[in-house]
Amino acid sequence: MAETLSVTDMLPNRFEPLRKNRWLLAIEGIDAFLIKTAARPGFSINKIEIPWINTTRYIAGKMTFDEIALTLHDPIAPSGAQQVMEWLRTHYESVSGRSGYADFYKRDLQLKMLDPIGTVCSMYNLLGCQIVSSNYGDLDYGSDEAVEVAITIQPDNVVMLF
Repeated sequence: MAETLSVTDMLPNRFEPLRKNRWLLAIEGIDAFLIKTAARPGFSINKIEIPWINTTRYIAGKMTFDEIALTLHDPIAPSGAQQVMEWLRTHYESVSGRSGYADFYKRDLQLKMLDPIGTVCSMYNLLGCQIVSSNYGDLDYGSDEAVEVAITIQPDNVVMLF
C-alpha cells in the first residue's frame, strides 16, 4: 500500500534560502560598502547546428559570460564616482588619449553570498573584469534622492568556488 507523506516529511528540516540582501562584492580600489546592487553572473552557450540527412542535431559551441550591472552609492566622501573614474582611467585616459594595457585595467572580483550570521556560503571569482559602460546618473532640482553611479562590467571568466 502506498504511504502518504506529510508536508513536514517532504521538506528538509534545515532549509535556509540565500537572500538577496546578504552579499559582498570585493573590487580592488572600490569600497565594498559603496556597492548598492549587483547582478549574479550569467552565461550563454552558442549552439552549433549539424544538419544530418533530414534532421538537425546540436552541440555546444563557445560559452560567453554576460555583462554584470552594478549600482554604487555616491557619497561626498569617499566619492564612489571618483573610485570608478580611477579604475576607468586605467582603461583609457581622457586627458592624453592613451589606452591602458589589459594587465592594468582588468581586475579579479569576488562575489560572496552570506548566511544569516555572515559566513560566506557561496563564492564566485569573476576573472579579468573590465568596465564596458559607466553612467554617473541624472540630476534634478526637484528631487531629494541620493546620487548613484551605474557601471557595467564584462568578466572573461567566472568560477563558482562553492
